[in-house]
Amino acid sequence: MKKVVEITQLDKTYGEFKAIENVTFTMEENKIYGLLGRNGAGKTTLMKMLTAQLFPTSGDLKVFGENPEENARVLSQICFIKESQKYPDSFTVNDILKVSKSLFPNWDEEYAYSLIKDFNLPLKRKPKKLSRGMHSAVGIVVGLASRAPLTIFDEPYLGLDAVSRGLFYDRLMEDYSEHPRTVILSTHLIDEVSNLLEHILVIDKGRLIINEEAENLRGTAYTVTGQVAKVEAFISDKEVIHREPFGGLLSATVIHGKNSLDRNLAAANGLEISPVSLQQLVVHVTKDKSSLEGAVAQ
Repeated sequence: MKKVVEITQLDKTYGEFKAIENVTFTMEENKIYGLLGRNGAGKTTLMKMLTAQLFPTSGDLKVFGENPEENARVLSQICFIKESQKYPDSFTVNDILKVSKSLFPNWDEEYAYSLIKDFNLPLKRKPKKLSRGMHSAVGIVVGLASRAPLTIFDEPYLGLDAVSRGLFYDRLMEDYSEHPRTVILSTHLIDEVSNLLEHILVIDKGRLIINEEAENLRGTAYTVTGQVAKVEAFISDKEVIHREPFGGLLSATVIHGKNSLDRNLAAANGLEISPVSLQQLVVHVTKDKSSLEGAVAQ
C-alpha cells in the first residue's frame, strides 16, 4: 500500500533533553492509527513535526513522499486538530467553517453543517464563549468535514460527555467507511477507541516501544492470579510486565511472546486467568519499558 508517512531515525532534542529519540515507522494510506502513550511521552512533538510546526533535529521525515516543511502541496492534505485548538477571538463558529472551506480541498460543506446539528453547536457564537465540550466538538467537525487524506486528532474529546464522544466515534467510522483516509487518533481513553484502531504506535519517553497491527496486539497479554509460589512457577519462563502482590496472593501480567497460554495448566494449579485490555497493556508497558522493547512482537 501507498506510504503516507515515512519516518527514519527521527530525533528532536532541546539541549540535552531528547523529546523524540531514534524513531522509525511508516503509516499507510486509508488506515486508522492509534498514537498512544503517557503525558509528555513525545506524541504531540511527533504530530507537530508531521505537520511542520516543529522541525526534526536529525533523521528523515516524509509525508506523502515529501518533506512537509514550507510545502503547501503536502500541508493542504493534512488536517491537525489539536488539544485546545486556538481560533481568532473575533471568529464565530460559522467563520471557522468558512475559513476551513478555503483551507481543505476536500472540504464537504453539507457534511460540516450536518455535524453542527449533530453536536448542537451555535453557529453565531464565538469559540471563547463556548463550553470546553463545544469547543472540542468544533474541532471534531472541522477534522471530519475536512476529509483530509491525513487527519490527526490530538485528544479530540476534551470536555465531551460520553454521549458526545460516542457520537464522534460513530461519525468517524461512518465517514471513514465512505471516504477512507489515514487517521491518527492520540487519546488517553484507549479502551473507548480500541475497536476503531487498526494499528497501534506507543511512544514512551521519546522512543517508539510498540509498533504493531491492532489485531495482532489484542489478546497478547493476560493476568494470572493465585498463590505466590504457584504464580511464580507458572510465569518463570514468560515475559512479565507487571506484578502486584496482595496478601498471600500474586497477580502478574504476562506478554504471550513465544509462549502459548496454557489454560489447563493454570486451572490445574488453581490459578485464575483474565484478559488485559489495550489500555491496561499500554499502562503496564510504559511503566518500565527497559525489558519490554520487542516483547510484544516476539
